[in-house]
Amino acid sequence: MGTSRSGGGSMVKLRRLRRFMTALLFLGPLFFSGGLSAADHWNEKLANLPNQFIFGYGSLINSASRNGTLKKAVIAIPVRVSAQLGLIRSWNARSASGFTALGLRHKAPGEQASTVNGVIYPVENGDLPALDDREKGYHREEVPLAMIEPASWLKIPAAAKIWVYVPDGSKATTQLPDPHFPLLQSYIDLTLEGALEYGENFARELVETTSDWSEFWLNDRVLPRRPWVHEGHYEQIDAILAEMPPASNFLEKRQFPEEFSKYFYNAGIEKNQIR
Repeated sequence: MGTSRSGGGSMVKLRRLRRFMTALLFLGPLFFSGGLSAADHWNEKLANLPNQFIFGYGSLINSASRNGTLKKAVIAIPVRVSAQLGLIRSWNARSASGFTALGLRHKAPGEQASTVNGVIYPVENGDLPALDDREKGYHREEVPLAMIEPASWLKIPAAAKIWVYVPDGSKATTQLPDPHFPLLQSYIDLTLEGALEYGENFARELVETTSDWSEFWLNDRVLPRRPWVHEGHYEQIDAILAEMPPASNFLEKRQFPEEFSKYFYNAGIEKNQIR
């Protein structure tokens, strides 16, 4: 008996909607309303926003995740930070709940930096101290306007001050994934769903410009053996991960929860780390 993939029609509708929204984002300047182009309309709105912006390069690219974190809906501008700034997106941000998230680090001597794509979103001036307090273990750095470019027709306000949070000191290179702080497929899905809001090429770029992928990769999707039930974009996300190095070099190491536990428990016994 074949496996039933319920919700297939809904997946098709979601993909059509995503294609429409992507087309609207990049073709917006061609649409006019009352003599004002979509680009002019939105850039006029952007000009009236606070001039302090945060650069989000991981899960905050995702609109739902970002709005949930900020407790309000905010406009975000897809952007790209120049490699000349010397930053590398890395799996180096450990969460207290037991997984490794995306962070940034400064390139090591002899290492080549890359561009980092993501989004910038506005914050009120008074929110910055609270953000600094929340981002324990990170420090806030300014991204010079000359080092960042828009990745769509939305413009970056000329008076914008753009900030990014980078893990402190040695944490940037020593807090890489391990059996206790693995990569989580659910976090990767959330981030890539956000990147897909700006097109598949934007998502591919995110994977390609992320370093320190790891064999410690837990497939924690809800019903991971039947991902189509809860993850409508799993095929597209898995295809990107399978095609884009360096993630593709580690994808075959991804394990279901029971396999992950068994493998690393046995490995711990062999190394006398578990008794």
